[in-house]
Amino acid sequence: MPRILAIDAGTTGVTALVVGQDARVQARGYREFPQHFPRPGWVEHDAREIWNATLAACREALSAASIQAGDLTAIGITNQRETTVLWDRATLEPVHNAIVWQDRRTAERCDALRAEEPRIRARTGLVLDAYFSATKIEWLLESVPGLDERARAGEIAFGTIDSWLVAKLTGGRVHATDPSNASRTLLYNIYDRAWDPALLEAFGVPPEVLPEVRPSSGRFGVTEAGAFLGARIPVSGIAGDQQAALFGQACFSPGMAKNTYGTGSFVLMNTGPTAAPPQPGLLVTVAWEIGGQICYALEGSIFITGAAIQWLRDGLRIIGSAAETGPLAESVPDTGGVYFVPALAGLGSPHWDPYARGTIVGITRGTTTAHIARATVEAMAYQTRDVVEAMEREAGVRLPELRVDGGASVMDLLCRLQADQLGVAVRRPEVKETTALGAAFMAGLAEGIWSGTEELARAWRIEKEFLPSPDHGERDRLYAGWVRALGRARGWAEPA
Repeated sequence: MPRILAIDAGTTGVTALVVGQDARVQARGYREFPQHFPRPGWVEHDAREIWNATLAACREALSAASIQAGDLTAIGITNQRETTVLWDRATLEPVHNAIVWQDRRTAERCDALRAEEPRIRARTGLVLDAYFSATKIEWLLESVPGLDERARAGEIAFGTIDSWLVAKLTGGRVHATDPSNASRTLLYNIYDRAWDPALLEAFGVPPEVLPEVRPSSGRFGVTEAGAFLGARIPVSGIAGDQQAALFGQACFSPGMAKNTYGTGSFVLMNTGPTAAPPQPGLLVTVAWEIGGQICYALEGSIFITGAAIQWLRDGLRIIGSAAETGPLAESVPDTGGVYFVPALAGLGSPHWDPYARGTIVGITRGTTTAHIARATVEAMAYQTRDVVEAMEREAGVRLPELRVDGGASVMDLLCRLQADQLGVAVRRPEVKETTALGAAFMAGLAEGIWSGTEELARAWRIEKEFLPSPDHGERDRLYAGWVRALGRARGWAEPA
C-alpha cells in the first residue's frame, strides 16, 4: 500500500504524518524545538535542533504506523517560510543560527531602502519588510566575519527550511527549493519566475548561495540511507506551509480561500495562473507549480495569533497549556470590553507596521484571566476580518466561504466568532494538519499515487460547518472597538 511521509517543519516544532492512498492520516509524530531570543525583537532557531526534531518526529510517526522507512513511497516537505539558514556546503554545518521570519532586526534596513519599494514590489509581489529573507541574508553576510567572501567563493548555501532539510536528507547532494518558497525571499521575480539579478545586487546577495528552483510537485532527490533512517526514499514534493495548506484544503479553483491559525495566521486566496499586480496591504505570491502549470495566490499574513496563546502560557502564565484557552475563553459570555492587539512582532497584513506594539485595552477591576483569554481568541477573528476585507476590496470578489485549519481551529468558539465577523460559512476539515497533508498530496501526485487535483478534491472531507449570526449590528459594534484598539497599538511607538 502506498504511504507518504509528510514533514511539516513549523515555527515551534516538527510534525510528521504518515498518509495513505485514501488521503487519511495513519500516524503522527511531533517534536518541539527551542526558540532563541538573543535580543528584543530578535528570533532565532538552531537549524541542527530543527533537523534533530525532524528525525525524532519521523521515527515516532513510523513507529506509530508500525512500518519502516523503507516502506514509504515518497516524502513531502512543508516548512515555515522566510526563515533563513546559511550553511557550509562541504560539512552541512550552519554558520549561524537561523534568523526566523518573526525577527525584526533588519526593520531599519528596510526603512533605508524604502525608496526602492515600488521596484521591489513590481518584481516580487511583496512589501519591503524584515519578515522576508533578503535582508536576513544580507545581515548574516555582513555580520559573520569572512562569510561574504566564502559565499562568493561558492562555499556557502542559503536556504529556507525546506532547502535545509533537503540538503540534510540527501547528504548534501541536492540544493533546491520550489517557487512557493522562492517567492518569499524578496529575491525571486514571480512574474519572470527566476532569481532577479537586480534584486540580488540591491541586497548584496551573491547568486552562488542560491538554491535551484524546481516545481513544487516532482522528484527533488532521494534520501541518503546513512543520513535518514537507513532508507533511500524519493523526496517528491515541497511547498511553503501556507501554500501547502491551500493545496491541502483542496482550494484548487480561483476564488477559493483558507486561513491557517498557527503561530501566525495566513489567509490565502487562489487567483489562478495569472499573477495579480501588487495589492495594497496584501502579498502576491506563488501558490505552487505542478506539471508545468503555475498557480498564484493573494495572501494576508498576520504575524501573531497562536503565538499570543503561547505568551499567555509562557509569559503571563495564566494558562498551563494551549488546550486550556478555549474552555477558559468560553467560560465568560464576552470580554467585558477588553481588547488585545497581539502586535508582539509588529503588525503584518493589511497594516504592515513594524513599530506597532502589543496592547491590551479596556481593563477594569472586574477583568479576569478568562476575559483576557477570550480577547486573545477574538483578536484572531478580528485580524482575519481585517485581511479578508482588504482582499475582497482589492480582488473585487466576495469570499463565498472560508476553509480553516491549524491548531487554534479546533476551538468552536473561534470558528463561530470568525463566521460572525466575516458573514460567511466557516468550514473545518476532518484533517486539521492541512499543511502536512498538502505536502503529502504534492509528493503523491509526483509519484502517481493520485491522478490529479480532481481526485484530491473528492478526498477533502468536512468535519464541521459554522454559519454566521444574522445580527450584523452586534458584529460591527464589536469590530469598531477592535479598530479603536488597533489605533492605540499603532500609536505606541514611532520610527526613530
